[in-house]
Amino acid sequence: MTRNHDAERSATTTAIRDLAPLTGPVSADVIESMTTTIESRSRGPEPGRISSTATRLLARLPSGRRGKYLTVGLWLVLVAVCVPLAADLAQMEDNEQLGSLPAAAEVERAQTRLDQAFPESDALVAIAVYARDGGLTPADQTKVSADRAAFTRYAEGGTVGQPTVSADGAALLVSFRVPGDEDEQEETTGKIRDRLAADVPAGLRTALTGSAGAEADVSDAFSGMDSALLLATALTVTLLLVVIYRSPLLWLVPLVAAAVANQVANAVVYGLAKSGGLTVDFQSRSILTVLVFGVGVDYALLIISRYREQLRLTIDRHTAMATALRGVFPALAASAGTVIVGLLCLTAADLPATRGLGAVGAAGIATTFLAMVTLLPALLVLCGRPLFWPFVPRAGAGVERHGIWRRIADGVAGRPRTVWIAAVLVLCALSLGVTRLGIGMPDDEYFTTEVGSVTGQHLMEQHFPAGMIQPAEIVAAAGSGDRVVEAARDVSGVATVEPAETSADGRWVRVRAILDDDSGSAAQATVERLRTAVHAVPGARALVAGEAAETLDTERITARDNWVVMPLILGVVLLVLALLLRSLVAPVLLLASVVLSYVAAMGAGGLVLEALGHPRLWEALPLLAFLFLVALGVDYTIFLMARAREETVRWGHRAGMLRALMVTGGVITSAGIVLAATFASLGVLPLVPSVQTGVIIALGVLLDTMVVRTLLVPALTLDLGPVTWWPTRISVPEVRPGRPLSR
Repeated sequence: MTRNHDAERSATTTAIRDLAPLTGPVSADVIESMTTTIESRSRGPEPGRISSTATRLLARLPSGRRGKYLTVGLWLVLVAVCVPLAADLAQMEDNEQLGSLPAAAEVERAQTRLDQAFPESDALVAIAVYARDGGLTPADQTKVSADRAAFTRYAEGGTVGQPTVSADGAALLVSFRVPGDEDEQEETTGKIRDRLAADVPAGLRTALTGSAGAEADVSDAFSGMDSALLLATALTVTLLLVVIYRSPLLWLVPLVAAAVANQVANAVVYGLAKSGGLTVDFQSRSILTVLVFGVGVDYALLIISRYREQLRLTIDRHTAMATALRGVFPALAASAGTVIVGLLCLTAADLPATRGLGAVGAAGIATTFLAMVTLLPALLVLCGRPLFWPFVPRAGAGVERHGIWRRIADGVAGRPRTVWIAAVLVLCALSLGVTRLGIGMPDDEYFTTEVGSVTGQHLMEQHFPAGMIQPAEIVAAAGSGDRVVEAARDVSGVATVEPAETSADGRWVRVRAILDDDSGSAAQATVERLRTAVHAVPGARALVAGEAAETLDTERITARDNWVVMPLILGVVLLVLALLLRSLVAPVLLLASVVLSYVAAMGAGGLVLEALGHPRLWEALPLLAFLFLVALGVDYTIFLMARAREETVRWGHRAGMLRALMVTGGVITSAGIVLAATFASLGVLPLVPSVQTGVIIALGVLLDTMVVRTLLVPALTLDLGPVTWWPTRISVPEVRPGRPLSR
């Protein structure tokens, strides 16, 4: 015990000397007085004794001499149970919700009524497109005839429609239905594509589109993406951990803990989907993997950093881990709680894909937190000090010097007002890039490369009327058909209106309206006018569906979700920060800094995405980016400010903040780089929404780590002074040269 006390006292004295460049020269008698005072103020429970039930359990389980074995054993049993369930999660995917709307949306109500009144086969529609600049040749016609004959083997009822030739004679369409279950349709579509690509005359362009072509392209894109994303994420994290720790062994422990958390999280989500009705899609599963590895390694870095600090002060590694966990647990719990509650705020969204992600992500973060505060510490204690080889922390070595972060703290301390104003100006300048972004992603821009179904759409757009590909469909009560047709024909932007078609039961009519534009703001404006016109037909109860109508409703619902969920997330984060820091001023400042960081990230993302050719954002992305950048961005601020409050109680506001910046700088920056790189790994997926998500969140995390947490927040709190902690009053006097810390 005496050796431990001497090491701790030596570390405290060293820390005081380290602060001298920031606070001014401190004499030997002042150092002695300050050391005694700080020891008395920070003594609290003895090592191994815990002040709360939660941390007492932490000390007994993962860091205990027997508890570490029990903890590892429990997780091994849990993994054995969860791995088979996790493997089945892919079977629970429902990717239709990626583009679906709530049942209350007009387009959904219209489509439901159409499906009931005009039931159609579940068969997919295959549209074979043939096009040649300058007009189709006899050889092209021969190719079409041969293909039509071959397609009868795959078509429903052996029936293939007559070719539809474009007005310019340069393109031709052949359409038919593909029957069977999902596996049979996939196999048949592959054969159709092979036939379409065979024996093509030179200069003739062919493509398969329609629902059959689109389903095949989606299936091809999703094939192997799980393993690709997991491999990219694991390799990214492994490389960064090796660089950070410069150890051939240490990187394995957090990676193993994160991999275990990922399996358990997938099993939990599978259970919720199986029994709780949770809808899971590929997008939410991809983000789940990234969240678990990114956040898990973040937590691991913080725990390992604090554990290494204690190993330099304490002989017994079990005591060192107990003390480390007691120090980091409040910040980790606040961080996990913020992200979990923030994700659950997504359940207030109307967009199904957004709402489903909330519960999936929350389950992942909760599982990750549990794994990192139990399994990871148990593995670290079990392996002991040799795990850190070749840089093994020895008891009595004192605190680390934090050279570069000491210089950064020195720079921030010198001119705090100049630093935070400059940081704000940089973030504001980056925010201007938001003007490069658009909201609303057309179907033909969903993939990072042009696929066959998109090629077919483009060929059709070049040679057939734009609105013919995706006409607006009006469903109305029987008896109102002629009046609905007349009202639709008078709408500006409507090219032609087909006669009304009556349903088999005689209750409804369907009217197809071909628009001048099939997509974009012009088509949406036409749909708005069309809806106004047909809604006004007495007794018609008319509803409008179609591609342009779906896009219009999606944008409206997304705007509603943004206005509802974003303030909810801000309120939750503000409450968590206020409870953690026991302050009202600091949470408001921190939240404002994170919001500014979000806008800057969107702006920087706009510049990058424009260069990549994907500036039109997936509709749900702004809200998801807001959630992740606010919740995850606050993570780093929580780590910094929680340590700052701890150090302020010992040292006073100025010295406490600067010391917190020094001791957390390396670990938080490392955590930010790991999390940013993990999200950037979404770029391996061939889906534009995934690439956009990865780019914007990675940039936002880097900005938050490098600018907000490193410069803006410390400089702003130094400029404000102790009022940062209002209404809490920090009673420790500030460290001043030549003046004892105690009065």
